[in-house]
Amino acid sequence: MRRYLLLLLIVVVSGASAGLKAPPQAKATGTAFVLLGQIDGYRKETWRWQRLMGVRPMPTHYTERRAGAGNAYRAWVRRLWRRRAAATRRRAASPPHASAWRCLQRYEAPWHAATGNGYYGGLQMDIGFQARYGADLLRSKGTANRWTSVEQMWVAERAFRTGRGFYPWPNTARTCGLI
Repeated sequence: MRRYLLLLLIVVVSGASAGLKAPPQAKATGTAFVLLGQIDGYRKETWRWQRLMGVRPMPTHYTERRAGAGNAYRAWVRRLWRRRAAATRRRAASPPHASAWRCLQRYEAPWHAATGNGYYGGLQMDIGFQARYGADLLRSKGTANRWTSVEQMWVAERAFRTGRGFYPWPNTARTCGLI
């Protein structure tokens, strides 16, 4: 078996160096791998934004991975997930209270602030706040000063949705006219 694989490898390499074309089946298999990789990338991006927004991730049955699925179907699934990723990215780019979060940030600190007082990011979140409302980001990226401004706003939005409102920022919320 090993000799056969070695011989096959030599033939393929020598054929490639001689300018011979790959057999159509090998080309189709390569295309399938590329399509599957792109589908996975768009799916992961969609799910990442949905997790950030606190939305249930879109379900999938991975039908593109079944043996009978052709490349035309895989290309259609790729277009579907590309559209979903773009729509989710656009939705995540503007959190519901974005103007309020920007006002709070204007009086709190720059988005990438690590002032050494136990508070991080533009909304000056302490570690307990980050662990409770942004545990996944805290685990993957570190403290809030390493998060994007949109990620910080969505974590604050999670706290807002639990009923805390703007009260974690009492002074600046009053300055902004939010409480």
